[in-house]
Amino acid sequence: MEEKLVKVNLKVNGKEYTLEVPPYERLLDTLRYRLGLTSVKEGCGRGECGTCIVLVNGNPRHSCLTLTATLDGAEITTLEGLAPEGKLHAIQVAFLETRGVQCGFCTGGFMLMAKALLDRNPDPSYEEIKEWLSSTLCRCGSYHYYFAAVKLAAKYLKEGKIYFDEKEIRNKYYMKVVGR
Repeated sequence: MEEKLVKVNLKVNGKEYTLEVPPYERLLDTLRYRLGLTSVKEGCGRGECGTCIVLVNGNPRHSCLTLTATLDGAEITTLEGLAPEGKLHAIQVAFLETRGVQCGFCTGGFMLMAKALLDRNPDPSYEEIKEWLSSTLCRCGSYHYYFAAVKLAAKYLKEGKIYFDEKEIRNKYYMKVVGR
């Protein structure tokens, strides 16, 4: 018996896709293995750790718990879609500047939760940041860096600094690492 596939139209990071997927395929698998978006990670596979969080129509969603077949017409944003090519979003820069990128496994989930929060509230309190970021687990225990990163990103966005030149930022942090 041949498996029935479901046709799904998605807009992922600004690009239109028409896919045929099994009805049980998770969004995590579609994004990571069909579309090659490796910022989407699987941690627990039960919606508890938040490493798989993406934005679906602007709302945070655990991609390990979401079936792709249910998302026809949805707009999805992953970490790769936060900024245009050659640029970094203020949130990404803020995470770098506050040392909020440790091992990097959970970083995508935290950054996308920060984006959803800042889209709703451009000047969140510490308590709001803590509440929003509580859905993602960091095994390195770097939460204080993440809270500071959200505050710094909010400052950048308030100043109109949405995107930064990726090459400049890379050079700036490369020089610090190699001691120049």
